[in-house]
Amino acid sequence: MNDPMSTALLTDHYELTMIQAALRSGAAGRRTVFEVFARHLPGGRRYGVVAGVGRLLDALSSFRFADDELAFLAERDVVDAATLDFLAGYRFSGDVYGYREGESYFPGSPIMVVHGTFAESVVLETMILSILNHDSAIASAAARMSHAAGERPLIEMGTRRTHERAAVAAARAAYIGGFATSSNLRAGFLYGVPTRGTSAHAFTLLHDSERQAFQAQIASLGPATTLLIDTYDVAEAVRTAVELAGPELGAVRIDSGDLAEAAVAVREQLDSLGADKTRIIVTGDLDEYSIAALAAAPVDGYGVGTSLVTGSGVPTAAMVYKMVARADPDGELRPVAKRSVGKPSRGGAKAAFRRIGPDGCALAEIIVPDGPHAAQAAVTVTVNGGGTNARDTHRPLLVPLVKDGEVVGGESLAAARERRAASAAELPSEAHHLSRGYAAIPTVFAGPWGAP
Repeated sequence: MNDPMSTALLTDHYELTMIQAALRSGAAGRRTVFEVFARHLPGGRRYGVVAGVGRLLDALSSFRFADDELAFLAERDVVDAATLDFLAGYRFSGDVYGYREGESYFPGSPIMVVHGTFAESVVLETMILSILNHDSAIASAAARMSHAAGERPLIEMGTRRTHERAAVAAARAAYIGGFATSSNLRAGFLYGVPTRGTSAHAFTLLHDSERQAFQAQIASLGPATTLLIDTYDVAEAVRTAVELAGPELGAVRIDSGDLAEAAVAVREQLDSLGADKTRIIVTGDLDEYSIAALAAAPVDGYGVGTSLVTGSGVPTAAMVYKMVARADPDGELRPVAKRSVGKPSRGGAKAAFRRIGPDGCALAEIIVPDGPHAAQAAVTVTVNGGGTNARDTHRPLLVPLVKDGEVVGGESLAAARERRAASAAELPSEAHHLSRGYAAIPTVFAGPWGAP
């Protein structure tokens, strides 16, 4: 489902002034190839997770400059009349290829490739980066938390800790990253993310006693509800909860204190009261490290807020959008590359493959020049690089997302979620280490890239 917010002005001022100057020089219609990639994985992480592709395709479909947007640009004298005329008729007519949502990525992975004229492609830069950088950062953090949690479910509950629209995107990305549910109803409405929630401390404080609050919640939601037990005295709250709900009590939630110690005490008390099936949910400033530390505790699920929606200290995926090819005067695409110190890029349109060993484990990201022989080139790179196995496979990573301006790569959120789990499962075990380190697999480039 599309979010109805207009997307045309989700861009930077200089994107439009570049279009104006290119229209003046006659280069605006020159064919180009732009590429999205990350030079490194921020935070010393071992892999990243692509997210935001579905949101981006929705945003691209509604990237139109209507009368209000054009009037704003004219009143502010952002661009001249000729550029306003161009923008009034703007429709992206090119092609977009990209990694599917939920796929793992590594430094240099060409996560998205945009083919089109300069004018129609450059104006998409800011929108593409803002969506992919945010959502991929959240999904990458969520994947780390999901791995740390193992089979225990995670609920996303960070809406109050970020911008209201970012919260919706974060809930969607977290679901792709492995979270089971979200507290955010907008994410449920727009994207079908499963939502959950029961009560906060304010509900207990509203009533004259904790007993009255529990009675009201059980009467309304049934004994399978989750009762918040740390408003006053935890042990007394557990006794009251089981007395009122019986052994059918669904769960209790602990939101403060030493969560591991509290979980042990609550588990023992619940079991002694006959509520051995009642689950224990913990919340309160959790991240992947504290979740991992609770692995041995009798905890049945986690609620994560602030750390998740801020990318657990890495709020951006460090992706960039660079031109890698443009048409020469004869119309032939030629590699171009930025050579700035510390920020070089590799020119030329690319194809990407993941080399998978016979045991199903990923071995490398193979990047070769795009073209009809790209798959064979990837195999050749593997052979020449040594250590090859005749049973190694090369899974293509770039798929069509937009063809001649029309979205062709839409898919369900469930498919992205399943892909994230499958892609993570094929990575070597060190990919899931929480300590800082290098990318879990190497990215191997082979081709005339136009720059080191």
